[in-house]
Amino acid sequence: MTKTASFAVVHFTVAFAVGYALSGSVVVGGAIAVVEPAVNTVAYFIHEKVWERIRSRTANDGMQVAA
Repeated sequence: MTKTASFAVVHFTVAFAVGYALSGSVVVGGAIAVVEPAVNTVAYFIHEKVWERIRSRTANDGMQVAA
């Protein structure tokens, strides 16, 4: 759990730094740092569901996809 929390801090910091560097605004940098990880979490969930479906279909065809 500590590793996950530290990565979340790194992710937030990088998102803020990039947003701030591109916009010059602390507010915009902060908004990006909050919104981007939330959107990325949803995208990751969808990505995993798609791959789960691909693995399921492939397994039913007698083939296997590496995890």
